[in-house]
Amino acid sequence: MFSPLSFKRGPDMPNRFMLAPLTNSQSHEDGVLSDAEHRWLSMRAEGGFGLTMTCAAHVIDWGKGFPGQLGCFSDAQNKGLRRLAQSINQAGSVSSVQLYHGGIRCPEAITGCTPQSASDDADSGATAMTDETVLEVIEAFVSAAERAEAAGFHGVELHGAHGYLICQFLSPETNRRDDGWGGSLERRSRFLMSIIDGIRLRTGPDFQLGLRLSPERFGIELEEAKTLYSELIHQNQLEYIDMSLWDVFKAPADGSTEQSLLQIFSSIPRGDTRLGVAGKISTPDDVASCLDAGVDFVALGRAAILHHDYPRQVAADVGFRPAELPVSSDHLRTEGLSDTFVNYMRNWKGFVAD
Repeated sequence: MFSPLSFKRGPDMPNRFMLAPLTNSQSHEDGVLSDAEHRWLSMRAEGGFGLTMTCAAHVIDWGKGFPGQLGCFSDAQNKGLRRLAQSINQAGSVSSVQLYHGGIRCPEAITGCTPQSASDDADSGATAMTDETVLEVIEAFVSAAERAEAAGFHGVELHGAHGYLICQFLSPETNRRDDGWGGSLERRSRFLMSIIDGIRLRTGPDFQLGLRLSPERFGIELEEAKTLYSELIHQNQLEYIDMSLWDVFKAPADGSTEQSLLQIFSSIPRGDTRLGVAGKISTPDDVASCLDAGVDFVALGRAAILHHDYPRQVAADVGFRPAELPVSSDHLRTEGLSDTFVNYMRNWKGFVAD
């Protein structure tokens, strides 16, 4: 748990704990970092997380999916991004911005625009992007990575999971295009690959690039996810792949094997591309089980919300157990959550006691 982890590019993680990218709705509506979000994230870096990841930060104004979402697309956001990178770096944590576009899941009530995605979507009212718009969004992701690098972050992670825009291009359910951006898995992956190529071309040789994927739900099929995972490793442009598995210990929903998702992905040869996993990892025993299965690091969400210094607590006592749910709002405020974030956590059933 506490051995350093090296990457092809950029600094080592001092340990195997990553702060998962977590929506918190604490920043300003124009995407500018707030004091509350700065406090929440810098406390986790100071609490010992080896890599501190921001929430999903939208890369273009109409790619926003949540109220109070951090942005990475405007010069007005630069000062806050620099401040945050400096705080995380000074704490000895690797700093990263998760880059995001919500696609279908960008409500018009939030953006003022009709949502756009790979294809039309009747439920959300989204329309299919033109080829010109696809290229515009690819450029937005690349520019956001340049902005993050200029602010002093060690790297970025592309949010390709959970049914957001990159995932919408990857999924045959939401991508029904018949042009160069749709059809086969190779063509559905072109949007993602173009972003990766652009970031590699326009950022420095030590800039880290990761990708979050999920192998199920939102029209993603396990066999295609495995194929894409292997192809990304073959291309050797990513420092790590962050697999969001919902529950790292469960078997695939399609019933194809009794192996856990954790075992499936950790067993695929990956060279020097690092593998992280997320999904119902709570106790130090859970962390140890993941590392023993062969992954390189774990991404903690709920445990990190409950304890800003989870890694330091585990280092001091391997028998440490996180607080049992539900917890009080006062407990969460002590752990660096603003009232806005506490209220957001009330949407998680059984998390907040009052």
